[in-house]
Amino acid sequence: MERTCAGMAKNERNGQAPYSGIADTKHYKEAIRHLQIELVKVQRHVVETGSKILIVFEGRDTAGKDGTIRRFVKYLNPRETRVVALAKPSVQELSQWYFQRYVKHLPSAGEMVFFNRSWYNRAGVEKVMGFCSDDEYEEFMTTVPYFEQMLRHAGIHLFKYYLDIDRHEQETRLEARRDNPLKQWKMSAMDGVALAHWDDYSLARNQMFLRTSSPESPWIIVKADNKKLARMNLIQHFLMQLEYPGKKHEILHPDPDIVFPFLEDDLHNGRIAP
Repeated sequence: MERTCAGMAKNERNGQAPYSGIADTKHYKEAIRHLQIELVKVQRHVVETGSKILIVFEGRDTAGKDGTIRRFVKYLNPRETRVVALAKPSVQELSQWYFQRYVKHLPSAGEMVFFNRSWYNRAGVEKVMGFCSDDEYEEFMTTVPYFEQMLRHAGIHLFKYYLDIDRHEQETRLEARRDNPLKQWKMSAMDGVALAHWDDYSLARNQMFLRTSSPESPWIIVKADNKKLARMNLIQHFLMQLEYPGKKHEILHPDPDIVFPFLEDDLHNGRIAP
């Protein structure tokens, strides 16, 4: 009998550790493999129909964006797949329309594009660290809904995922990153101040949700303290939004306690990390 992703989440809520042994690791790998097969089907359909898929991943440092994207793209055809992770803007880019450097990376027909951070840097790190003025921030928050409306009108299917972790989990992951020589390439100057500015980032995140989430372009929150559950449920949620030939509905049961569209009440009911 196939062990579903939703079943793993249920076990964890009942106090059972779903990844505590070799057998559970095997089940996780099997579940991810089935989802990756579905992603291959999606890509085939995207190419055949000329669809344009854009997935934005946001979240605090160490939230698991890199690992989640790797599971998404592992078996996708690289000719029709792009991962965009932009460095800080150049002097020339700073003089441009804010969205300009992102526009050139948008998907063409038949492409799936994954943004590892995005134009929402302005609502997060730029706001918190003072890398933009108050006027620039307000201009962004006012205009980003119109920008995303233009994307939709251009036929781009936009998905916005925010990977949410709590403060203790970020501290644990930052320590592991510092201690692991294979992960030190991920370290940046921002990592050193992430915890010190935790509350500032929370306020900026909350404003981002309140002002840029809409029925047409919602923020989807992913509880990411458990990386494996986050990956499986995020991929399932994405697959649920699309219709494609050969879709296996029976393996797509995203846990609504792990992945859910933002609602204002979530800022007060404990569903989102404070």
